[in-house]
Amino acid sequence: MQENVSRLFERAYGTAPTSVERIAADGSQRRYWRLTGGPRGSVVGAWGPNPDENRAFLSFTRTFRSLGLPVPELHAVDEVAGAWLLEDLGSHTLLATLNAARGEAPREFPTSVLPIYRRALELLPRFQLEGGRSIDFSVAYPCEAFDRRSMRWDLNYFKYHFLKLARLPFHERRLEDDFDALIAYLREAEGSHFLYRDFQSRNIMVQDGEPRFIDYQGGRRGGLAYDVASLLYDGKAAIPESVRLQLLTHYLDALGEHVAVDRARFEVQFRGFVLIRIMQAMGAYGYRGFFERKPLFLESIPHQARNLAGLLESGLPLPLPELESVFRRIVHEWAGNDAETGEGEGLTVTLTSFSYRHGYPEDTSGHGGGFVFDCRSLPNPGRSPEFVDRTGLDPEVRGWLEGTDELEPFRARVVDLVDRHVKNYEDRGFSDLAVSFGCTGGQHRSVYMTEWVGRYLKERYPEVEIRVIHREERRWPERVD
Repeated sequence: MQENVSRLFERAYGTAPTSVERIAADGSQRRYWRLTGGPRGSVVGAWGPNPDENRAFLSFTRTFRSLGLPVPELHAVDEVAGAWLLEDLGSHTLLATLNAARGEAPREFPTSVLPIYRRALELLPRFQLEGGRSIDFSVAYPCEAFDRRSMRWDLNYFKYHFLKLARLPFHERRLEDDFDALIAYLREAEGSHFLYRDFQSRNIMVQDGEPRFIDYQGGRRGGLAYDVASLLYDGKAAIPESVRLQLLTHYLDALGEHVAVDRARFEVQFRGFVLIRIMQAMGAYGYRGFFERKPLFLESIPHQARNLAGLLESGLPLPLPELESVFRRIVHEWAGNDAETGEGEGLTVTLTSFSYRHGYPEDTSGHGGGFVFDCRSLPNPGRSPEFVDRTGLDPEVRGWLEGTDELEPFRARVVDLVDRHVKNYEDRGFSDLAVSFGCTGGQHRSVYMTEWVGRYLKERYPEVEIRVIHREERRWPERVD
């Protein structure tokens, strides 16, 4: 993957990149790198495993650029290799900008970011209307329109990947009846426009105070309200209701400069699209959190549960008795106060062991940064036959490593760096720090270091939440005793 991107860089600029830095991707199979050394200073290299999805992104990008919309410029493309080079928009997402502005008041919405939100909502109608007239929807992936079938996919995603994985009870036939009713309601909205699909704060970059837009490859033909719902009910953004109303009004004002708007009808339909968007998002949280065991995705559930609580209080846009019952169970289970949900409790340090054969761990916090330590300089117990089916969790492997001359100097340097950062992050009120340890197989050395540093931090910082993840655990050989 990285080789494909580096070769494309060399073909495009006649020189190899001087540095290649992995960029974390949020739950996606696509991979991104920042490459430097060419005439543009730095570019973002991308690789995607799905040719159809790649084709949609590249086609949409060219169309949006031709319309003068602020999406990244394409510098070079190799569709056969599934690689392309993009304009580097930096590292500041709207979510990161929002969190930084919140600082020590995570429950408040800082007025300093409102101009960026307003500008994003001013540009959205152009994506929807001009894009709807110009986009080649025949390349849209996985479908051309947010139609009945596409809506059903989202609702089933919620049912199978959230409700069932969370083991929340429901009546299947009555739930399906409510799904049918909601789909019929949503299909009353005019649906000939471009639906961005993932119009949320993680997919809006902030460059010189202006929004730039990424990750629209899932776009398709659809209604106008879905994308506004995506942004205003974005889980971790936690936008207060009063601010949502201001921003919705601002969007409708901007939309009204392009087409006539029946505001009362739009606002009623909007509430239905809020429901399906929240359910689609919760399906993703369930799949990534419960199934793929990425705990940081589960942290978004309380935010959406509180959103559902507000929707229930104001009344659903149509009678949905089984869904309402399900929503009330979700609210009861997850929409507690900060102490119950874990929100606002301080710093979380996520320690991950991994194998370099399978790539770097993904940053699911949205913050980026942290440390990755390469344990391959340590002697490898995996080369000894007696340790082939053992891991860094086993006392005999720990004893073997602790008997080597190389371990203590390595461990001391690691602890010095991590300790300083944990103290600094605590003092500054940061919420997340990622520390990862890699080795060849992700079984012995990286596991040992992850466990040892985890124990050290728990003893030294009892107020800090320490999470330990052994990413390759499912690949470890079966133990023979």
